[in-house]
Amino acid sequence: MLDKTQKNWWRQAVAYQIYPKSFQDTTGSGTGDLQGIIRRLDYLARLGVDVIWLSPVFASPQVDNGYDISDYRAIDPIYGSLSDMDTLIAGGKKRGIGIMLDLVLNHSSDQHRWFQAARTSRDDPYHDYYVWRDGKPGTPPNDMKASFGGSAWEWVPEVQQYYFHQFAPQQPDLNWENPRLRRELYDMILWWMDRGVEGFRLDVIDQIAKDPDKKITNNGPRLHEFLRELSAETFQKGCLVTVGEAWGADIPRARLYSNPDGSELSMVFQFEQIMLDQQPGKEKWDLQPLPFVELKKSFARWQQGLHGCGFNSLFLNNHDLPRTVSHWGSDGVWRVQSAKLLATMLHGMEGMPYIYQGEELGMTNISLPIEEYRDLESINMYQERKAAGYAEADIMNSLHAKSRDNARTPMQWDDSPNAGFTAGTPWLKVNPNYTDINAAQQVDDPDSVFSYYRQLIALRKSHPVLTEGDFTLLEPEHPKLFVYCRRNATCQLLVVCNFSDNETEWMLPDGWADAERLIGNYEPGPAGRLRPWEAMMLERPL
Repeated sequence: MLDKTQKNWWRQAVAYQIYPKSFQDTTGSGTGDLQGIIRRLDYLARLGVDVIWLSPVFASPQVDNGYDISDYRAIDPIYGSLSDMDTLIAGGKKRGIGIMLDLVLNHSSDQHRWFQAARTSRDDPYHDYYVWRDGKPGTPPNDMKASFGGSAWEWVPEVQQYYFHQFAPQQPDLNWENPRLRRELYDMILWWMDRGVEGFRLDVIDQIAKDPDKKITNNGPRLHEFLRELSAETFQKGCLVTVGEAWGADIPRARLYSNPDGSELSMVFQFEQIMLDQQPGKEKWDLQPLPFVELKKSFARWQQGLHGCGFNSLFLNNHDLPRTVSHWGSDGVWRVQSAKLLATMLHGMEGMPYIYQGEELGMTNISLPIEEYRDLESINMYQERKAAGYAEADIMNSLHAKSRDNARTPMQWDDSPNAGFTAGTPWLKVNPNYTDINAAQQVDDPDSVFSYYRQLIALRKSHPVLTEGDFTLLEPEHPKLFVYCRRNATCQLLVVCNFSDNETEWMLPDGWADAERLIGNYEPGPAGRLRPWEAMMLERPL
């Protein structure tokens, strides 16, 4: 187990993200719960992870699947109770696994007691906890649009003002300019720290310093000031791991976020690589072929740009993204090989890897008819594009490729009904391929995707070059190969990945023929060629 009394213990850690709604149901409600996570702690301990990142389990009307919080100190009854959370925290600690809570500090639910009071009167003390502007009915302060569609402004007759919301109208933005609001948030975080939480993921944290009058939503002028105060008042009072979701982060900003002095956060989630298959200047639904050469160079920029002066988060999947084995891999004949290749590519880099539930099994995207989607963003996009005259086939192609529901289908535990997720009716359809892709078939199979992830996690704990070495991209212009070298004071590591359904001719660089093979998704083969989706990791002393 990692020594979590050390400030930077997380530099050697591997995290596992759970979307609680879809992980394990123990009540027959069709929705996952905290007791389900408790039941599966031994599975996660066997995998070898050090941290569980929980998507929000706070009290919520569930307009946006829990990212609309109505009480930061209560657990939503659909997931269980505060006692269940305490049991989960304690059970994780016994296994060396910490709990990272998903905090939404940019906005609350409109059902939060703060907002319920704020909307009654301009003189109410909670009114200034939110972002308000004067106006007239039907004439918003400006033409800003919400991320989920429609205007970013909502009229409240009781106060004759508009409030600002970057997401759903039921998610009013919090006013971080108000020091009383900030103090309330800090006290809440300290309360959770006292309960034994070991980390926090901060949802859209780069948007807290917004200035809607200037149409600024992320990277506002006081952002890093707010983050330094937040860290000093909370995170620095313990040995925590913190990660901020920052779609607008670039490398210079990420160096501020993840400064080794701990003044802000441990790391950020940035999405440069994720957006490469999106047409420039368009929405995520407007697809283009993945520019593979640029993908490699993007990873290299971030690896080199933060080495020694910041810290990377490493991820390919999460609750907002499609399954990468379908998106960047090959989820048919080569599903197992490409799932292992993607894992090799990512876990060979410097940073903290995040495994999203089911990624360690090679779970895939799902194709749903529109009436079976549950994701608000996906449903809104369908309606808006239908109204705008887009072809039905094009809309559905975008949803099948990029909808957030791809990642939210229930966890595939075994080949029993509903994949062992629930005895009831699942809230979202189970992927029909669960009879072929499930945990029960993989945990004892040494050649499975699950076992491969176990090996990669173990390597990170035993080979310091993975956590501290520098990064050099090789073959930068090759259209199929992703090859890079890691190096520290004592050894070099070579990672080789063939992103192709076909064999590719390639020779190892000089001096690597006798290197130790740490892991690979094929048995060693003849020199001079790489098989479809072949990946390997080699090490040699300096």
